[in-house]
Amino acid sequence: MSCEFCETTNETLLWRSEQCRVMLVEDADYPGFCRVIWNRHVKEMTDLNVGEQHDLMRVVFVVESVLREVMQPDKINLASLGNMTPHLHWHVIPRYVLDKHFPNPIWGTPQRAGIQKLPLDWQTRFAKSIRQRLQSDQKISIS
Repeated sequence: MSCEFCETTNETLLWRSEQCRVMLVEDADYPGFCRVIWNRHVKEMTDLNVGEQHDLMRVVFVVESVLREVMQPDKINLASLGNMTPHLHWHVIPRYVLDKHFPNPIWGTPQRAGIQKLPLDWQTRFAKSIRQRLQSDQKISIS
């Protein structure tokens, strides 16, 4: 069985450790949409030991924090579904009241065309901040 997260993707790698990685999803409607993907192919959070669970969620929280700082969204959506791709990952998605689907999930029926209000140079600032914060975190091993 093929897995899109085990194979090369067209997403941008922002940071990687031995355990997980942060990918910037190429989505014109949702700039800043990230996936935090566990490197080893497992399906559920309970497939990880407690230390691994903590490490993964620490990365998710750092990504959320940086998105809030750089993108200044109205809301952050966190989701770990895995129904379509049963490889443990978290979606971290900045949301705006004028985005295409708000207040519904991004996978729902569009509510409007969508209007983006992006800070200048957000991609560079976001990638730099993710790397700085995760590399300075002594609890997460960097590869």
